[in-house]
Amino acid sequence: MVVKLQRPILVGGLGLSFSLWMLDSWHDSIVQVGEFGLLSALAVGGGLWLFQQNRPKDSLKQLDDMLVDRATVESAIAKTETVINQLAQESENHPALQTLREQITQLLLELDRQEIKVAVTGGKSVGKSTLIQALKQIETQNLVSLEETTPLFRETGNNSDAAVLAEVAKSDFVLFLTNGDLTDSEFQTLQQLKAANQPTILVFNKQDQYLADESASILLSLKQRMQGNVVATAASPIAIKVRKHEADGAVQEWMEQPTADIQQLTQHLGEVFAQQRQRLVWVTTMRKAGLLKAEAKNWLNGTRRDRATPIIEQYQWIAAAAAFANPVPALDILATAAINAQMVMDLGNIYQQKFSLEQAQTVAGTMGSLMLKLGLVELSTKAISTVLKSNAVTFVAGGVVQGVSAAYLTRVAGLSLVEYFQEQEIAIDSGTGLNLENLRQTLQKVFQQNQQIGFLQGFVKQSVKRLLPEVQQVEVVGIQKAVG
Repeated sequence: MVVKLQRPILVGGLGLSFSLWMLDSWHDSIVQVGEFGLLSALAVGGGLWLFQQNRPKDSLKQLDDMLVDRATVESAIAKTETVINQLAQESENHPALQTLREQITQLLLELDRQEIKVAVTGGKSVGKSTLIQALKQIETQNLVSLEETTPLFRETGNNSDAAVLAEVAKSDFVLFLTNGDLTDSEFQTLQQLKAANQPTILVFNKQDQYLADESASILLSLKQRMQGNVVATAASPIAIKVRKHEADGAVQEWMEQPTADIQQLTQHLGEVFAQQRQRLVWVTTMRKAGLLKAEAKNWLNGTRRDRATPIIEQYQWIAAAAAFANPVPALDILATAAINAQMVMDLGNIYQQKFSLEQAQTVAGTMGSLMLKLGLVELSTKAISTVLKSNAVTFVAGGVVQGVSAAYLTRVAGLSLVEYFQEQEIAIDSGTGLNLENLRQTLQKVFQQNQQIGFLQGFVKQSVKRLLPEVQQVEVVGIQKAVG
């Protein structure tokens, strides 16, 4: 009778103890254990249990961790539709609306889909096509669609990989093929799939091209790095020489092609699909709804940014003219010009973030304090002064540095608000509802984006033209009208 051990810790522990005893016994000696060598002894002792397990528990656990049911998916689709409807309300003739609405309709139909879509991906020459052919010959693969992707990690760069992963995101399950230990690019891509909640099996294909101990070592390494969820296959095994000795002493030889070794993979897939078919479809639909929502929101943000940009420019020149006409210390500039409560209200209206005047003043004050604490006022003034020194005429003009700085800081504040608002899901009820850490990070990011010397030179040049005496009078009149 054969007794099958089911306790991996016990098996691994016994194997490890045996291995340590062998090492101690053979100290300072050259040892070879049969045909496998010392590495094989270690692998057999500590890892044999891992290699022989066929249960898809890792894939099932991955799916069980995704708390998704039909109601959750329907809610996600409804939220996506809300964004699309908002886009239609703010830009009724937007060219993307028809396509977005068609995709929403398709998502609702997806909820009852029966066919499982499997993406077979990986680098070049890992056996994707061969594995698909082998899997398609198995009758149990009914209601399963296998699609090979373009090879990853091509010389054309990361953009091509991003396109492949975008296609993979539309599938229910992923077979990621490798023909050896993982490269850093492969590992990073697998981590991306995991982060995207993409159920995945890592397939170690072409295992027959290695010696037994090498194959065992690679498989153990893959399982350790991926924490299980790895299957070894040989979709197209190497042909073997067969020799037959006849009774009369003659010898016949020929090459024979073994059948594909994919039994463990097919059993794994069969059990996953049998137990989790509906969950797989829901997880994919949920992911598609998220991607569609992000696409719709990008279109909506683009429309809103088109409306916000002229407002930011209007207030940046108002702030510049005010500071140029009446130069004041940096702190006062920040309080009265660079961060303007009226700009906060105007931008908030565009992004459905409603503020009262008091709330807008609180937001403006908060941003002003953050700018001072982050040192943005001092840094911008120094950078602008450096650019202005290249033109002695404009540099000696009174208030030019303050005026350009006020315009620049107002622009940074406005763009930061736009970035911040774009990330919000619901309206801010009050100024105290700001996430200060997110706002701080946004300010730093926008400031860095607008610190390139090329941009600063162009901005200073444009500002100086605005601050010439004949233009200054026009701007002051504009201020008076805006304030009055």
